[in-house]
Formats: sequence, structure tokens, C-alpha cells
Amino acid sequence: MTIDDTSGELAPEALAPVGRRRTPLWLAVWRDRMGRGGVVTLAGVLALVLVGPVVFPFNAQSFGSSSASILQGPTGAHWLGTTELGQDVFRQFLVGGRISLYVGVSATVIAIVLGAGLGLVSGYYAGWRDSILMRITDFFLVLPTLPLIIVLAALFGQSILITSLVIGLTSWPQTARIIRSQVLSLRERPLVLRVRSLGARDGRIMRVHILPNVAPLIFANLALVLSGSILAQAALAFLGLGDPVQVSWGTMLHNAFNSGAMSEGAWWYIIPPGAGIVAMVLGFSLIGNCMDRVLNPLGQDAR
Repeated sequence: MTIDDTSGELAPEALAPVGRRRTPLWLAVWRDRMGRGGVVTLAGVLALVLVGPVVFPFNAQSFGSSSASILQGPTGAHWLGTTELGQDVFRQFLVGGRISLYVGVSATVIAIVLGAGLGLVSGYYAGWRDSILMRITDFFLVLPTLPLIIVLAALFGQSILITSLVIGLTSWPQTARIIRSQVLSLRERPLVLRVRSLGARDGRIMRVHILPNVAPLIFANLALVLSGSILAQAALAFLGLGDPVQVSWGTMLHNAFNSGAMSEGAWWYIIPPGAGIVAMVLGFSLIGNCMDRVLNPLGQDAR
């Protein structure tokens, strides 16, 4: 047990498991077959959506010059064919990935900050605070996302901001419950009780001694929430509830089906955005599950 001589408090590493030296997280994920597959998959997708639009900029106002360029198959000029408006599918695909990623990251930040913060406070204080916060959590758990986005879209308009807020505000309860259960265990450990008896304030205990020990769970859950947020954005955009101005992978699928691309056999208009969604969600999911296995002591012992 390590005690800070200047403040009489336990050092942050005092709560860490002993008996073996921890492998760096990034190295443990890379050594795992599942994690390595997720990193490679995600790296490829991110390289396309982050670097691609710079090399191949997309102009939303650019349309085909003739009817022959509408739903045209892949050619040397259009690597993935054209849309019902004669726009380049490849360039639209690259830009659409950025929008899907942006909404997913924005919604995930909202969900993680709310979930981790409420879970930390609820688990540490328990009592009436825990009861109130958990009832709020239960309310959001049963809150239907689709009717909510329809109502908010009608009130405030269909925009990326509204989509990010709705997905984020309906994705944090799972994180809150996971963090709360871990904090309930940590707060009763002798080391934390010792810190409290030495006069440490609650804010310092949560910030210095509790939060670092639940951070691995937050990081593991972050990747899983991110994959779910990207999938939710794609689903909402496909249903026509996304921002009609901004092009995302879900919007591409929505436009493709509305234009009859499936009946026309325009597979190049449907497969790329669908494959992009699957690859990005799969990459984050594999990394999240791998991090959960690496950081979960019970999972390590089971393996």
C-alpha cells in the first residue's frame, strides 16, 4: 500500500491489482487476434473517410451533364458509378463516411460523459442520490429513440446536431449502470475507506482513486457505444430522418432505394455505403470487445 506523505492519502496506483505487471493496453489489444482484426479494419476505413475527401473532393452541386450519366456503372471516370443525379458515388461515399463518423463520435461523447459522470456519482454516494439517478436512468432506458427523433425533427428540424443529441441522450444509461456497479465495489474496499478516514474529500477520492480504476471500463464501453451510435445514425438517415443536406452513408442508402437503384440493378450505389457501415461498426465492435476481455480481470482468468 502506497501513501502520499504530503497529504496522507493513498497513491492512485494503490488500488491497482498486484501480482503481475500490466501489459500496455494498445499492445494487449494488438496481440489479441480479435483486437488486431478490429484495428486493421478500422484503420483502413478511417484512412478512406479522413484522407479520401481531401484527395477526391465532392461537390454536392455537381450533376451529370446528360441522362446517360444517371445510374451509370463503374467506369474509369467514375470508379463506383453514378447516382440518380449523375453524381460520383465514390466521392459521395468518402464524404458520407465523415458525416457518419462525426455524428457517431459526437453522440458517443455525450453518452460517455453523461453515463460515466452519473454512474460515478450514483455509485459513490449511494443512498437517496443513487435511487434518484437510477430512476432517471431507467426512464431513459425505456425511452423509444425513433419516436423521439421524429418529434424533435418536427420541432427543431432535421440536422446533424439534433441527430447527435438524440442518439447521445438515449445511449448513456448502459454506461451509467456499468460504471455504477464498479464504483459500488470500489467504494467499499479497505483502501478507499482508509483514504476517507484520513480526511480526503469526496471529490478528490472520486477523481484520484476511483476514476482511474473505472477508466478501463469507460474506454472499453466507449468503442461499443461508438459502434452503436454510427449504426443508429445510419438507420435514422436510411429512414429519412437524418439531415437531408449532409450526405452520409445512411442518406446514400435512403436515396438509392428511393431512386429504384435496386430494381435497376445499380449495385454500385447500394453496396459501398452498406459495406462502409458494416466495416466501421465491425472495427469498433471488435476493438471494444477485445478491450473488455483484456481489461476485465474475470475475463483474463477465464482465458
